[in-house]
Amino acid sequence: MTETTETPKAVLRRLYPGKRLEDSFQWPIESLDTLESAFNVQEYLQQLIRKDYNDVHHIVELPDNVDDEVWQYEHLRQVCLELSLLVVALESECTKQNCPEMKADGWLYLCAAHPATQSVHCPAIDYIIHTLDGATILLNNSKYFPSRISVPEPSLKHFQSIARRLYRIFAHAYFHHREIYESFENETSLYARFLLLSQTYGLIPSSLVSIPDKEESNANDNEEDNDYNRNIPHNASAILLSQGS
Repeated sequence: MTETTETPKAVLRRLYPGKRLEDSFQWPIESLDTLESAFNVQEYLQQLIRKDYNDVHHIVELPDNVDDEVWQYEHLRQVCLELSLLVVALESECTKQNCPEMKADGWLYLCAAHPATQSVHCPAIDYIIHTLDGATILLNNSKYFPSRISVPEPSLKHFQSIARRLYRIFAHAYFHHREIYESFENETSLYARFLLLSQTYGLIPSSLVSIPDKEESNANDNEEDNDYNRNIPHNASAILLSQGS
């Protein structure tokens, strides 16, 4: 009696027209070694994000047999893709009238998309779009990034420049459009992932990190609430009730 070896079934990854979003991407998670594609690192990264976008430590952790330069490169490409969704969310509120300049936490940023950067103040939404476009064009420039399996040494300097500019988009959203920022972050954890990536690989100096972490922000909110409560008279509830009547 001879034994037969079953050939593993190929995983079909297809998005069919008319399929509901919550029913999409339901194929099994594949290991990086089994992804036979020129874009296998990108596909693997996107798998991790779909599996659990809140598990930023696992998403940022460098896989075996992947160069850390390539890992950073694919992460920055992915951040640009997802930040475009934040731009869509900001468009209704971050208008040229509401935000005539690109500011965040007291800083004013000049747009590098114009020849005379020292004299050009883009509206915030234009600055954000120009920054995303510039980062995307650079990351797709075959002169600096000719391959998806290795990154030339001279091109590594662009990672820090890209990361610093992308950080300003998060900062503007946080300090000027907090509700939109928090809603987006709750659905994606994109800033948490981007910050961990930047800290892991030294893409952004700590002196430029202006958005407080969640623990610090919650502590400040609680402190403000306590200060407010201490200033309320003990009979405040009775006063409010009498005013309501």
